[in-house]
Amino acid sequence: MRITFIGTSHGVPEAHRKCSCTMIEVGGNIYFVDMGTHAIEGMRDRNLPIEAVKGIFITHMHGDHSNGLIPFIDICNWFFIDTDPLICIPNIEAVDIIKKWQDITLVSPLREFRFKETKEGVIFDDGVLKVTAVATQHCLNSYSYILEAEGKTVLFTGDLRNPGIDFPAPAMERELDLAICEAAHFSALDYLPVFEKCKIRKVCINHNFDLQLPSVLTLCDTLNQKGIPCVRVLDNAIIDV
Repeated sequence: MRITFIGTSHGVPEAHRKCSCTMIEVGGNIYFVDMGTHAIEGMRDRNLPIEAVKGIFITHMHGDHSNGLIPFIDICNWFFIDTDPLICIPNIEAVDIIKKWQDITLVSPLREFRFKETKEGVIFDDGVLKVTAVATQHCLNSYSYILEAEGKTVLFTGDLRNPGIDFPAPAMERELDLAICEAAHFSALDYLPVFEKCKIRKVCINHNFDLQLPSVLTLCDTLNQKGIPCVRVLDNAIIDV
């Protein structure tokens, strides 16, 4: 499982950092957790086939996590017409907005894309990647995702209210090869009491901004001293799990 961080910024883009967008490659297939930026541009930069995208999992509908979804659907609607991912979104009413947007472009009516409303539990399993959703309290409809592939398990926390409140309980009950955690809404050090209860082999901190950087660096130092590799990831970082 290869994970590429196309965008790692917080609520707005910064110099050299786009909004949240993470690409997962498994066995020739491509999947995305969040599309806060134009994912197709990131794929074309890397000479990747757009038709390989098999699943898109939006943690919540805030723009820094979903603003790239309409451009993705738009260009796949008329150009990359063989692209047919399952698109899992927490608010299914967004489909009507996407259809209206497509009508306004006057290019072509929206073809039959596969949309699914995210609910707790297993939301995706194509035999290559299994995705389980766990509700969080960041907003009315927000989720963490647990991804399983090639015998590995990876957690994407998505945005949380606070790790002590809504860190996904199922992730604390199993071994995690990698936990990808946000640090935009609280001190990164708030993760420490939770991580002490978890079995995590490696931690990545993304979706953060400069104000929280001291706590992120302290968290990384603390975990590294405990023998748990921890890094702050930036755009274009690649991790093989």
